[in-house]
Amino acid sequence: MPDILIKNTRIYYNNSLQSAEIIIEDGKVTKIGKDLRVSSSDMIIDAGGALTLPAGIDVHVHFREPGMTSKENWYTGSCAAAAGGVTTVIDQPNTVPPTTNRLAFEQKLRLARGKSIVDFGINGGVTGNIEKLEELWKLGVTAFGEIFMAESTGGLNINEETFEEALAEIKRLDALATIHAEDEKMRLEFEKLLKGDTSYEYHSRVRPNACEAAAVQKALELVSKLQVRAHLCHISTLEATGIIRKIKYLARRENKEPLFTCEVTPHHLFLSTRDWERLRSFGKMNPPLRGGNSIKALVNGINDGTIDMVASDHAPHLESEKDVDIRAAPSGVPGVETLMPLMLAAVRKNILPLSRMIMLTSWNPAKAFGLDRKSKGRLEVGFDADLIVVNPRELRPIKAEFLHSKAGWTPFEGMEGVFPEYTLSRGEVIWIEESINAKPGRGNFLEGRGERSEEDEEDLEEIGETQD
Repeated sequence: MPDILIKNTRIYYNNSLQSAEIIIEDGKVTKIGKDLRVSSSDMIIDAGGALTLPAGIDVHVHFREPGMTSKENWYTGSCAAAAGGVTTVIDQPNTVPPTTNRLAFEQKLRLARGKSIVDFGINGGVTGNIEKLEELWKLGVTAFGEIFMAESTGGLNINEETFEEALAEIKRLDALATIHAEDEKMRLEFEKLLKGDTSYEYHSRVRPNACEAAAVQKALELVSKLQVRAHLCHISTLEATGIIRKIKYLARRENKEPLFTCEVTPHHLFLSTRDWERLRSFGKMNPPLRGGNSIKALVNGINDGTIDMVASDHAPHLESEKDVDIRAAPSGVPGVETLMPLMLAAVRKNILPLSRMIMLTSWNPAKAFGLDRKSKGRLEVGFDADLIVVNPRELRPIKAEFLHSKAGWTPFEGMEGVFPEYTLSRGEVIWIEESINAKPGRGNFLEGRGERSEEDEEDLEEIGETQD
């Protein structure tokens, strides 16, 4: 008897939507077909003609634990993910303490294992800790970074010399470098030039398009020189998109796969400098809000394959922290719960096709971050049953009062989204009827590709047994 039968649904298969039924057993998809004639099952989900799609994989979240749990923690952040249709997240290292050594990694892992309701990876931080990267890799970090080329939340930015040393070590480990590309020298120059600017738009001006483009160019030159695998976080500009498109085109013309991937965030796709007046300091994030030409370039980029995936850069701060002068406000906006709803709404509005949305939110993130080897990212037999059931016709306004992040606000207030009716993680229904249906700590740690020693294996098992 199967654990779950999803019937009367439609799936995206062979480049079209097709009617189907799905059988889930032991957390895996075991059969997909029509009229499977199952006599009974533990649970039947009648989708009523709604779509069943791969759940989202968000490779860029800041769940703020340890050290900043007034803003978010592993339980509240993972509940927000589940409610929005995301079942796998990768947490970034700029917590307190930062995830830059064994002790900090083990502390974060213990907290996540005790609280997260979705599966998760943990990235290792890169500062002056080059000698610690191998240790972190063997402990199971998913990737390294985001590596900050310019000042941002957490103060983990590094200079050019350390950046190159870090990329060389990451290459030696055959690991993945994730890069926050903004040029620090240029940022500091504009900070001096604009010292009298008190407007909200100041933040977009102090980190202009050229600031990102210069850093992207510099980073990709080093990636090519060192032949290291890399991922560019939150690309936001027309110029950077053009650089990426050209390099990818030249690589593929020579029948080579590009060494790097890149992501865009919903706030850079669906918000712009026109929103400064509405959002005020709540719109402050790094990289900042951009103009209309950049948004058009990003939309073109997600459609033509220049941009590989969408990630939220979920970076929550409390309203009391954000509602201050633009210079004093911390950078970052919440977004893990609205990632999939906004992308599904974009499909509904013909901004991109469903097939491309699936690639951007599940298939490509799984492949780039090695999660496909963990059976993540596809609605296929043998893969984890990480699924969402959604009715694309049910657009509804996004309202902070119904969201689950501790932040208590959203930059997308009043915009439309398509929210899941069900979210399944490894065959367990964790979101149903607009409520969380999961216990803290059910999420699995998805360790990276580093080869651990027997001693490391024993230590990690012990961490799992002594959850907080």
